[in-house]
Parts: sequence; C-alpha cells; structure tokens
Amino acid sequence: MLLEEGSGSAPSLCELLLSGFRSWDSSNVVWDMLACAYSRFEMVHDALFVLVKMKDLNLGASIQTYNSLLYNLRHTNIMWDVYNEIKLSGTPQSKYTSSIVVDGLCRQSRFQDAVLFLRHIEGKEFGPSVVSFNTIMSRSNGSMEEALEFTNDMEKHGVQPDIVTYNILAKGFCLLGNIEEALKLRKEMISRGFQLNIISYTVLLSCLCKSGRVDEALKLFCEMRANGLQPDLISYSILIHGLCKQGEVQQAIQLYGEMCLSGIFPNSLAHRAILMGLCEKGMMSKARLYFDSLVKSNLTLDVILYNIMIDRKVDEARKLLDTIKLHGLEPTAVTYTTLMNAYCEKVIKGLCKRWRLQESCQLLEEMHAKGLTPDQITYNTIIQAFCKAKDMIKAFQLFDEMLMHNLEPTSATCNILINGLCVYGDLKDADSLLVSLQDQKINLNKFAYTTMIKAHCAKGDPNRAAIYFRQMVEKGFEVSIRDYSAVISRLCKRCLMTEAKYFFCLMLSYGVSPDEEICEVMLNAFHRGGHLSSVFELLAEMIKFGLVRD
Repeated sequence: MLLEEGSGSAPSLCELLLSGFRSWDSSNVVWDMLACAYSRFEMVHDALFVLVKMKDLNLGASIQTYNSLLYNLRHTNIMWDVYNEIKLSGTPQSKYTSSIVVDGLCRQSRFQDAVLFLRHIEGKEFGPSVVSFNTIMSRSNGSMEEALEFTNDMEKHGVQPDIVTYNILAKGFCLLGNIEEALKLRKEMISRGFQLNIISYTVLLSCLCKSGRVDEALKLFCEMRANGLQPDLISYSILIHGLCKQGEVQQAIQLYGEMCLSGIFPNSLAHRAILMGLCEKGMMSKARLYFDSLVKSNLTLDVILYNIMIDRKVDEARKLLDTIKLHGLEPTAVTYTTLMNAYCEKVIKGLCKRWRLQESCQLLEEMHAKGLTPDQITYNTIIQAFCKAKDMIKAFQLFDEMLMHNLEPTSATCNILINGLCVYGDLKDADSLLVSLQDQKINLNKFAYTTMIKAHCAKGDPNRAAIYFRQMVEKGFEVSIRDYSAVISRLCKRCLMTEAKYFFCLMLSYGVSPDEEICEVMLNAFHRGGHLSSVFELLAEMIKFGLVRD
C-alpha cells in the first residue's frame, strides 16, 4: 500500500488513522507499524512526519522503528535529534542503537563526538559492541596509538576482537609502512583460530608490493589460494602493479591472463600498470599493440591510459621536430600548434612537470620568430595551463600578448581567465575583468556569469552574486534549477539563510519548481542553526506541498 501511495503520503494516511483508529486499544501499534514501514521503504521524511503526529497523540514508537530511522539518517544531523528523542521518550535501547549512532557520527566526520559517545555508554545495559569499537578504530585517522588503546578498552569490557578488528589494525600498520607488525598480527590471528579472509590478504599484499617485497607477496598469494580463497580483482591488480614496478612485466602479463581465464575482468589499474611497464622497458611496439587491443575490445578507457601513450608520443614529437630542422625543413604553424597542445594538455591533466609549460612558451616564441601566427585555440590552451598552475601573472601576460597580435579573445578565453581569477586569484580582479569585458562589448556566455555568482556566494558576498544573477537573467540566458541549487547550496554552507530564502523566492517567481536537493540543503541548514522545531515544521510543510521526495 505504501509503495502505491508513494513518498509524501504520510499526511493523508495520518488523517485516515486519526479518523479510523482513534478508539482502538492497539492504535499505538498501528501508528508504530506505519512509521516503521515508511522508514524501511526509505521514505524517511514520511516516517518523521508520523513520529511528530505520534508525539502529539502521546503515543510511543518502538526501538525497532527508532533504530530503522537512525540507520537511514546516520549520514545527517537529524540522526542525533532522533537519538535525543529516544532518550527523552524513555524508550529502552537495544544493542544496535549505540552501534548505529557511532557509525553515524563517524560518517559525519564527528570522530571525537563518536569517542565521547562510546565512553558515555560504557557500563550501560547495552554497552559498546565489537561493531562500535571497529567503527571507531577504522576512523582513527591512521593513529595506531589510538587504535591500540581501543583494543585495550575492548579487553576491559570483555569484548572480543573479530576478524574485522585485526584487518583494521593490519591496515593501520601498513599505512604507516610497518609491515613487520602487520605480519605479526597475521600470525596472531592464525594462532587465535581466525581464518584470514580476502580483505586480510589484500591488505598485506598491498603493503608488501609497496615495500618492493613482491616475492613475499607472491608467496602470500599462493597461501591464499591454498586456503581455498579465490583471488579477486583487487588482489590481482595489486600484484600486477607490483610486478610491473619491479620490471617483471612478462610475469605480470601471465598473471593478467590467469585473471581473465578465472572470469575476472581487469580494471584500469591493471591496464595502466602493464601499459606503463611495457613503456618503461622500451617495448613501445608491444605497448601500442596492447593499447590498440584495449581500444578494439570496446572497453571504457580512462584518460590516464591515453596520457601514458601521449607522454611517449610527445617525446617522439619533439624528436621529430628536431629532425625536421636537421633536414633543413621549416615547421608550419600546424606543426607547432599540434606539439604545443600536446604539451599543455599533459600539464592540465597533471601528468608532466613544470618545465613543459616553459617549453611551450619557448615554442610560442619560436613560432613568432619564424613569422608564424598561433591562433586563439593555441593561446587558450597555454593560458588555461598557466591558470591551472596558479600562475595568473603569466596567464595575463599571454592574454596581453594575444591582444598585441590582434587576436580577438573568444568566449573560451574569457571563461578561462575569469575562472582562473575566481579559483586561484583575487575575486576583485575577476570583477574588474568582467566589467572591462562588458565595456568592450565582448559577448560573454552563461558560464562567465555562473562562475562569478558561485565564487561570490562561496566568499560570502550574496549581494554581488545577486547583481550578476540579475544580469544573467536580463541577458536572456536560460536559468535552470541547477543554477539556483548551486547558489542556494553555497549560501546555506555559509549560514546566510535570509539570502538563501531570497534566491528560493526568486526561483519560484520565475516559475522554476524546487527539487529534492534544494529542499534537503535548506532543511539541513535550518537544522544547523539549532531550530529543531522549525526543522520538523518545515519538513511537514514540504511533504504537504510535494517539495520533499525520498
């Protein structure tokens, strides 16, 4: 029935219950079942609406209903409100309640609050469980001292560590590069009767390979299979990567073939490792054949695989350019532009060192010296590269040089510079640039305005953002729900709720309907302001008007 009625049906169903079940002795059970059902179908806002009605009727919810809600809300601040409601109502908690709260606090990056909560429930009827301890330990930010302290606490409270506990500790030691301690834990696990699982082996394999101890990793890999565990994609990929780093490309390819025969489809990490390994060994023809086979197999290749090949091709291209000159031939503008685009593209993707940018500038000078004219695309490419390198001074020098050579800036040029100033430079300079471009009657596109609007919202200047927003609307650009959502989200993050409401009303006045994202953002922002009653009232209103959808 609930699935048929759908999200937002709580108000009508509550009215039905009020009229039909008020005199029943079991009305408490019926209301509780409704709240629990909404929660289990992940219609959380409807479940909260029912709880508010139950509170008005002086009816209590069961701990099962509360636990279900806590679980669904564990990534939000509202979880804590529900937990406080449990305490206020006097509802007896179960062993799962505290585990859910600890997990929720950790998910919200409230680690210290989670620790305090764990300390608070020590000695209670349902004290901390191994699940709670494991959750805390897994979020201890690499502090092994803190994690080991919790294992001592576990012993004090008679809580036995499980395989998850050991895996967390082993991973912690590996992150610190202390592989010996991790291997000691492996022996302890075996001596205490634990059967290592795939996660246990994967953690150790990764650490051994990173430490260059690939031979030991291979032995552990064999042990894993001898114990009846089937290697998965991650364990295969780790070993393939480790072998390639050691220069054992042939052995890695054999393992790759074995993985495919086992019905495990390799991921981009394995492909990258083999491709890079072949290139490092100078086996470029094999690397090309391997790359072509990946392309022909209709795999969705990531940009890094292409960049590995481009990296080699750029070096080859530079050699070809030198060869052209040696043979007394003059490179054309297309020759230089092609080479420059390759250099700058690598910088943009973060896959080459700073000197490639300087070399691009040298090529630019070389082109001008030979009477060749780079086009706007060439300048845009290198200007964007310097913006991403956070060198705005050089980016504007190139912009001035572009104007000096009578090249009209394109909308892409303007967008690159405005975005660069907003992200890496001074927002006042971005304002000045935009005004200057407007004065010069240069046609700016929507991206220029949305960039400025978002930047001013993020920096806490909603008035300036509103000015640009109105300009954008006046220029006839289509303003979508995403544009409003971006502005409202940034204002809510800075707790500028009056301004957020202004944009919300502006959106409605232009006939744009709000969506779930905007409603959730505003709801959480009101919550952070400490207006709990307003949260539930607003939530109820949103459901009535269909503004919240689970």
